Amino acid sequence: MDAAEQLPAPAAATRALVHAQPPVHPWSTGLFDCAEDPGNCWMTCFCPCITFGLVAEIVDRGSLSSGASAALYVLIGMVTSWWFLPIYTCFYRTKMRAQYGLQEAPYPDLCVHCFCECCALCQEYRELHNRGFVMDIGWHANMELQQRGGAATVPPTMHVDGMTR
Repeated sequence: MDAAEQLPAPAAATRALVHAQPPVHPWSTGLFDCAEDPGNCWMTCFCPCITFGLVAEIVDRGSLSSGASAALYVLIGMVTSWWFLPIYTCFYRTKMRAQYGLQEAPYPDLCVHCFCECCALCQEYRELHNRGFVMDIGWHANMELQQRGGAATVPPTMHVDGMTR
């Protein structure tokens, strides 16, 4: 008899849920598909803090504005002589992948951000845009648009709320 058979039924079911892997989907665009949105590509090349701020606001579900996220990007870059930024932005890519069940491809998140920071930010921007977000208006305006039946989509929730009536 193995360990799962020895557990009571609810514990065995809980253990199976913990080890279940969520489905993994490919990105809607490739890492180097900047030709799909050349305007964002140029903006990211010259001022990556703006693209990062827009992505971070959506990924963080509006807890920090895009302007504040962009300012934090610049501040972290100035304080650490820019070497820490790929590590910092990598966390947002990882969080975004978890929210949408995206593949860690073509390379691990840290490698993508260390060696192709601008391409990674552009891909994340395109992914959110392709999922229906209007990137220039922020999280809260996207949620209002979605409630009125507009284009924005609600990302999957990461937690289960308590009991409700």
